[in-house]
Amino acid sequence: MVSTASTSAAVSPESLPDAHGRFGAFGGAYVPETLVTALKELSEVYETARHDPAYVEELHRHLKEFAGRPTELYFAERLTAHCGGAKIYFKREDLLHTGAHKINNAIGQVLLARRMGKPRVIAETGAGQHGVATAAVCAKFGLQCRVYMGAVDMERQALNVFRMRLMGAEVVGVEAGQKTLKDAVNEAMRDWVTNVRDTHYILGSALGAHPYPMMVRDFHRVIGKEARSQMLEREGRLPDEIIACVGGGSNAMGVFFDFLKDESVRLVGVEAGGHGIRQGEHAARFEGGKLGVLQGCKTYILQNADGQIELTHSVSAGLDYAAIGPEHAYYRDTGRVRYAYACDDEVMEIFQLCSRLEGIIPALESTHALVEGVKRAKQMRKDEILLINVSGRGDKDVNQVAKLLGVKLF
Repeated sequence: MVSTASTSAAVSPESLPDAHGRFGAFGGAYVPETLVTALKELSEVYETARHDPAYVEELHRHLKEFAGRPTELYFAERLTAHCGGAKIYFKREDLLHTGAHKINNAIGQVLLARRMGKPRVIAETGAGQHGVATAAVCAKFGLQCRVYMGAVDMERQALNVFRMRLMGAEVVGVEAGQKTLKDAVNEAMRDWVTNVRDTHYILGSALGAHPYPMMVRDFHRVIGKEARSQMLEREGRLPDEIIACVGGGSNAMGVFFDFLKDESVRLVGVEAGGHGIRQGEHAARFEGGKLGVLQGCKTYILQNADGQIELTHSVSAGLDYAAIGPEHAYYRDTGRVRYAYACDDEVMEIFQLCSRLEGIIPALESTHALVEGVKRAKQMRKDEILLINVSGRGDKDVNQVAKLLGVKLF
């Protein structure tokens, strides 16, 4: 159930990506000519903004006042006792406004859209959390908002669809393909190509064409920076291991990045094992994925021998995607980050366990990290520390879980 590599990272994390947006063999910008100018403009605007004290101050102010940062470091006492091993902490991104880490990136990018003078914003969403965050920031700043979402995901995340619409966003259902996240990204990119002059695309994860993987990572680095200082204050040392779920990879890269140089801290990303590692039944890109190009970048992709994208499955809409962020691909190949996967039945079990023991209902995405966390905590010593990034809360998933458990709510 685990992918490993033997070599260690030789390049400083701060030097990546390179000038061409590459993380070693991964990344880049594989886009239609129409988008080359838009990506160049975005790169230049972001580079200027990140060094502008006024932009940085405004970003931090909105993260505090609107999003609710810093988020808490929480000792999961009863889960720790249940596992009988390592001391378990949660990084509580679920406490953020709109319910997940996605608001960090949405605020950062909407400020860039305003800086570029683009009054219209588009986004894609799977579980709906990025869509809700985008709708919220567009409402706050008075921008037009359209969110693309696969029809299958709209059904299983109906609550988030209503939340987006309540905040003024137009939610467009995508009926093409598998009707999930990949197809929503395709439609968003088609829209952007057509309306590039007045539209900014707030891509929701650490993937796609450069500068998105770098930019999204940077906006989420606040997670790891806070966790580092909070852990030092609370325990007087760094954790022994950090675990996060990985779809595209934004929450994981956000919490991992500021620990990459600390070789004593083990980093683990958890993908969606779905019904098991069989073709079309999972979304674990490091379990049978091949190097290829999808939706703007080169990375590991679930594809067949002819290069056609395979069907994917996960109980979690947010992890149900055929490609993984290029920076994750790089750190997997260098061996700095280990990747595991969690299957749907395990996720359902731990979703209920965490809810009962800690009074915290985690998002199904985050529960993938908790599955691996429970396994690892049992294997670790009691004097070791395990940090799990709880990237979002599970309010959005309650209807879906009830249905899967055969419970009728209404």
